[in-house]
Amino acid sequence: MSDIHLKDHITSIPDFPKPGIIFRDITTLIQSKEAFAEACRQLAERIAGLSVDLIAAPEARGFLFAAPLALTLGCGIVPVRKPGKLPRKVLSQSYDLEYGTDTLTIHEDAIPAGSRVLIIDDLLATGGTVEACRKLVEQAGGKVVGYGFVMELSTECDGRKRLETTETPVFSLIQY
Repeated sequence: MSDIHLKDHITSIPDFPKPGIIFRDITTLIQSKEAFAEACRQLAERIAGLSVDLIAAPEARGFLFAAPLALTLGCGIVPVRKPGKLPRKVLSQSYDLEYGTDTLTIHEDAIPAGSRVLIIDDLLATGGTVEACRKLVEQAGGKVVGYGFVMELSTECDGRKRLETTETPVFSLIQY
């Protein structure tokens, strides 16, 4: 067990991006090589019991944690991108935001049928982004075997409820 407390490496910024919101900034965690390594170690520890073929990660901060985990697990990564960022034929999934909608894409051939896919991101808030990721994985023929996050805004947004409709494990390292 490490003496590093990950929450100590998150900077809270009040009234950003608007009054009444506390923004949890993960950049201070990834700037510390010790804290970043500890976050990756803890994520890998939580995943240890899962059999994973691929990690799906939404841009951009999800990529930061997916890459070292993929190396540790010996699996590949499926980048989940905004429209227009991937060069080949894509699958698309739109989802609701607080004020509008957004869309995520993956390459159509990114996930072989039956692949076991772990979804990793830096933050679980309302769950819209990760739910769109799940739908893309399933549309491609994969099976989501877990969801992992560095931070979870459980008391503020409660996105976990969107994901707990299945028996797929959901975990986060830091809760607010």
